[in-house]
Amino acid sequence: MRPARRLTLTEDVYESVQALIMDHAVAPGARINIDALARQLEVSPTPVREALARLEADGLVRKRPLAGYTAAPLLTREEFEELVEMRLILEPPAASRAASAATASDVDRLRAEADLPDPEPATEGYPAIAAFTAQDARFHNLLAETSGNRMLHEAVVRLRSHLHLFRLHFPQAHYGISAQEHHRVVDAIVARDPDRAAAAMRAHIAAARERHLPYFSRPDLRGSHESRALRHVRQRPRLPRYRPRGRRGP
Repeated sequence: MRPARRLTLTEDVYESVQALIMDHAVAPGARINIDALARQLEVSPTPVREALARLEADGLVRKRPLAGYTAAPLLTREEFEELVEMRLILEPPAASRAASAATASDVDRLRAEADLPDPEPATEGYPAIAAFTAQDARFHNLLAETSGNRMLHEAVVRLRSHLHLFRLHFPQAHYGISAQEHHRVVDAIVARDPDRAAAAMRAHIAAARERHLPYFSRPDLRGSHESRALRHVRQRPRLPRYRPRGRRGP
């Protein structure tokens, strides 16, 4: 079990704004008013600006000169297919190389990240699957790192594919299937079988494509996503007021 993280104010605001964007509470393409967002979260504008700078690096917001920040638009069908194609170019070779390069410590870490957590039952929308999304990304990034090719690892990390895919649709019923697919990749790495590892990763990416593809042809998936976002933002608790260490009083 991972120890609970102590979030700084900046980290807390980053995760809160990320959730608003992932849940469409900040609509795709919408302008982001820093002062209004700071009031909503009951913080100063500074940590909001810091959060938006990080989210720009994640590809979830865009900054334009004299216009400020806007939420990035959703992937189009064409962009989705391009993202899948890029993953197929990068990740099967990474898995193949990892099967030759992985140490015992690497295998232990990959096994730990392959076990994806279940959604949080008491929450809705992106916060319910935030841990899943983060761990899914860690697994793929760690596997690319294990390949031993620094540029390949950096290319996989820069794709930020998990954030963009889960912003489209949350196929929660398939989490267990994703974990099984991860373990097939790890099993091939343990067996020192590069071809099998590459094939397992290729099959995982193809299956993930099929899980997300219905979003583009089923309006009901989009509607349910947006209604969850509206319910979630209405129920969303405010961040606690930040107090520096050592400060007392109300």
